[in-house]
Amino acid sequence: MNKPQREITLRFLAEPQDVNFGGKVHGGSVMRWIDLAAYACAAGWSGHYCVTAYAGGIRFVSPIHVGSLVEVEAKVIYTGNSSMHIAVEVNACDPKFLNRRLTTHCIVIMVAVDEHGNSVSVPAWVPETEADIKQNKTARKLMDMRKKIGEEMQLFVEQ
Repeated sequence: MNKPQREITLRFLAEPQDVNFGGKVHGGSVMRWIDLAAYACAAGWSGHYCVTAYAGGIRFVSPIHVGSLVEVEAKVIYTGNSSMHIAVEVNACDPKFLNRRLTTHCIVIMVAVDEHGNSVSVPAWVPETEADIKQNKTARKLMDMRKKIGEEMQLFVEQ
């Protein structure tokens, strides 16, 4: 078996069908690209089909214009038994000048599943560099925060 692929970058041009009435790329289009990159990253790491379990902390920093070269970078920053936390960063630039700028970032949690939809184990990822250790620590902190938010949100469901 090949070594798991920890990160991937998808590149493409923002097309007219991706644009909203304000002339900027739809947030929904950006979210679709994020999901595609997170899937490709998770599948490359796990060697299995993966499903999205969570997408959160989506921060739209700056707009993307039609014709921009868009790069969606995704990388594993934490692994559980069957889950993978994927950090995603979206950058865009004018392809004539390559002046990349951050437009969006978030965390996506993907779960590896078998042909019956049951979760399957994924290879463990162990942080090695200082940056990896920091990202892994952040992923763990976010897990605790999501748990607390989930408990609070349960109050809405119970009413």
